[in-house]
Amino acid sequence: MRLAFRILNVFAVDGGRFTGNPLCVFEDGSGLSADTMLALARQFNLSETTFILPGDKASAAVRIFTPAMELPFAGHPTLGTAEVVRDLLQTPSNITLSMQAGVIPVSAEGKVWTLTAGQPQSRPLEAVRSAQLVAALGLTSADLAAEPMWVSTGMEQLLVPLCSAEAVERARAGAELSAFANDFGKVGVYLFSPVDAEQASVRFFFGKAGGALMEDPATGSACANLGGYALATGVPVPLRRILSQGAQVERPSRLLLSVDQSGAIFVGGEVIEIGRGQVEI
Repeated sequence: MRLAFRILNVFAVDGGRFTGNPLCVFEDGSGLSADTMLALARQFNLSETTFILPGDKASAAVRIFTPAMELPFAGHPTLGTAEVVRDLLQTPSNITLSMQAGVIPVSAEGKVWTLTAGQPQSRPLEAVRSAQLVAALGLTSADLAAEPMWVSTGMEQLLVPLCSAEAVERARAGAELSAFANDFGKVGVYLFSPVDAEQASVRFFFGKAGGALMEDPATGSACANLGGYALATGVPVPLRRILSQGAQVERPSRLLLSVDQSGAIFVGGEVIEIGRGQVEI
């Protein structure tokens, strides 16, 4: 069986070929088992690989895999897959993608795709764990701008507000960060500089198979969760923010976050295709 795939960069910066977060999209995942999809994700070893399937509730159905597991939702795979679906189906630039987290509306202006995130849910981090968290990040309590909070618009992550971009840059992922897994069993810790500024610096640490901790170049789901954090903490809306991520892993990325007056959360970024190929299984 030959399977066609495409490689894209999502949240690219001004068309830079080596910016943004890489993504592999298989054009047709029909007939593939979950085990085969997971094996292909491990073969490519990117943060996520997606598989397009026929959709009866949306323009297409999508399954998202890391090298370790299937995800109900992730931001950069949603935007990158939308670019491929538009090309395959020759559809207008407003489509919907069905995934485990629900049906996600996605739209484009040129190469900039924007998704509409799900309704946010949040819960506090236990106060007694804050000191453990900042120590695991190589920081101190003085670096915290407010108490960390679990937020989900489809994938729950731990959001950590810091006092400055300098504190975001100074943070490190210590092994103790593995203790901060969500209810899905996945470690995802998102650091951000103050959200009252128009531009913010952000970083995302996540767990991989075997317990290793990695840093993501660009994290759309966490960007959406930052919108949920803003709503939960009373930040005035509407708001628009430009988020810079990925400099520490030499993959500069730009993410666009907006929250409208009704509380709807939108995440956008530039998507570029850089290659195509086939694998035989």
